[in-house]
Amino acid sequence: MNSLLNIEDLTVDFKTTKGVLAAVSDITFNIKAGETVCLVGESGSGKSVTSKSIMRLIDYENGIISKGKIQFNYKDLVTMSKKKLSQVRGKKIAMVFQEPLVAFDPVFTIGAQLSETIVHHTKVSKKQAWEKGISLLKKVRISEPEMRMKQYPNELSGGMLQRAMIAMALACEPELLIADEPTTALDVTIQAQIIDLLNELKTEFNMALLLVTHDLGVAAQLADRIVVMYAGKIVEDATVQQIFQKPHHPYTRGLLQSILKVNSASKTKLYSIEGSIPSLSDMPKGCRFHPRCPFATEKCQVDSPPLLFVNSRYSACWYANQLVEDKDWFKQEKVDNSRVIINEPNFDEKREKS
Repeated sequence: MNSLLNIEDLTVDFKTTKGVLAAVSDITFNIKAGETVCLVGESGSGKSVTSKSIMRLIDYENGIISKGKIQFNYKDLVTMSKKKLSQVRGKKIAMVFQEPLVAFDPVFTIGAQLSETIVHHTKVSKKQAWEKGISLLKKVRISEPEMRMKQYPNELSGGMLQRAMIAMALACEPELLIADEPTTALDVTIQAQIIDLLNELKTEFNMALLLVTHDLGVAAQLADRIVVMYAGKIVEDATVQQIFQKPHHPYTRGLLQSILKVNSASKTKLYSIEGSIPSLSDMPKGCRFHPRCPFATEKCQVDSPPLLFVNSRYSACWYANQLVEDKDWFKQEKVDNSRVIINEPNFDEKREKS
């Protein structure tokens, strides 16, 4: 299957008081039509910068794409004119933001903003756009949609506002939906509802989904493929099954060890990766993860590993094969712990649903 979106060697720079700094470097991955890809990593890893670059929104945040290509349906978004880009943004590619209250204009009603989006991208009347807006709110499971259309953003709950944001993103039936941490500010119950909703809508609208998240548990429920980012670089790119069953990068492995499974012992030590993600102005030489990596060698401190195809997936680790051979990596000591646990992904069930 051909790629709907193809990102190649993407580097994004920002002008700061400390000079020009690269927020992401040499990012390469693709998304096929109808595929769900999750960008996973800690805060500051470059996930949001990557997703905003696709929409060219970093142009408004003092950022610049200094290198690389972003091809959507074989057309390069990096070199595309603003006029042509406006025909793609919102219509062919849509985005759901992390903070919907910020994304909506507080002085206009939900209905006014939703119908304006529909009118802008389609040749329909204002009345038809209003009716379609009501239909979209119903589709995203908002109760009393006629009344909600007349309300202002601050009158809706966080979960309802996020649903309205999804409705707006779906207004023109995009081929690619980008969702940037869509469940972060919501309680656990609403998070689960939003995840289910995104999964259903993706199938109904036959669109590709790029989900940005720091939560591997969320990725397990939605993703076909997971792209793991660390300190502005991709460290692993593999199917969701490959990531959970045999991670090929120490950072991915560390993220997995931080998740307790539902069948874990009641007293299990919660693993955490030592140290913190480096700042843009002080990136280590060699592998960017080596200061925190328990397997790092002198080679890791000097040479930056390329993203190579290893055992049917991509990994940026000099010792990917040796890491897989370490069969005891998930063993943990038993101590008191009250961390909330998640269900281990059921890949057979996931395949049946798809």
